[in-house]
Amino acid sequence: MKGKRVIARLLRSHRLRCQIGRLNRWSGVLVLNYHRIGNGDALPFDRGLWSANAESFLEQIRFCKSELEIISPDNLEDVRSKCQGRFAIITFDDGYRDNYEVAFPILRTERVPATFFVTTGFIDVPRLPWWDEVSWMVRTSQRDHVNLPGWLPASIPFDEPAREGAVRKLLRTYKALPTSKVEVYLDAIADATGAGRCETGVGRDLWMTWNMLREMRGSGMTVGGHTVNHPVLARASLGGQRDEIVGCAARIGEEMGQPMRYFAYPVGGPQSFDANTVDCLREVGVRYAFSYYGGVARFGHWHDYNVHRVPVETDLSSDWFRSMVVLPQLFA
Repeated sequence: MKGKRVIARLLRSHRLRCQIGRLNRWSGVLVLNYHRIGNGDALPFDRGLWSANAESFLEQIRFCKSELEIISPDNLEDVRSKCQGRFAIITFDDGYRDNYEVAFPILRTERVPATFFVTTGFIDVPRLPWWDEVSWMVRTSQRDHVNLPGWLPASIPFDEPAREGAVRKLLRTYKALPTSKVEVYLDAIADATGAGRCETGVGRDLWMTWNMLREMRGSGMTVGGHTVNHPVLARASLGGQRDEIVGCAARIGEEMGQPMRYFAYPVGGPQSFDANTVDCLREVGVRYAFSYYGGVARFGHWHDYNVHRVPVETDLSSDWFRSMVVLPQLFA
């Protein structure tokens, strides 16, 4: 890791980046994944979802433009047929409104296409998603720990002042549960924290609307699917997976007037989707599905239903981001 930090600092030099690029060529598609743009430090919601502030996002987009050809998923068939070149795809998950209010104006001004994978249930019935609700319960609790016998082996102290460590531990447990148990688990957290479940109205203004998405599509953006309710698909039954995927495709078809050709797996790790998930995606006509655990999508090692994406998070330094773009085989 120390060696990578040294390389990242050296890559501040444009001349050195060019020299390394000539010596260490790579071909493929670097897919960058964002969630929220702005600053959530003052909010009680999940702060791990904030990818960059507006200034950093603009800087990142401009750097990508200078180093790679930024494309949309619609271009993948063509670039893959050539099997050479260095490309980037900009993606966003979930459908938060700051994507429209903050990220979209920057993308439009810079003339950069991006893909927005939306959770259709949050667009249709705005509410707080499970990760934000867990964070809200922990951060609004008047207690100094949470004790969940039967769910966790020991109590979790609330690390002050942000309680970020406690939030992360509770979310990891959620992601490992079968979908049949997640609501019971959220109820248990509500009782253990004393915060109760969050009122539905709290999440009313978190999400984009279908009109916003149609406007974005009219400016060259792509809209893809991210399920109806954002479950971890591999933890659901086959019927549950099909309902989430088919329902998402249906709503995108109805509202956007086009089929759901692209899809991003909720959570996105290797254990978050399975063969049943892929079968369901094929059934509804999805062409490419995107994961979320790092790596560059190489032409020689391509998988249509596991296109690798790299998380972009607020703790990513400018040096590291630039290195990730120039040398994704080492940094992504």
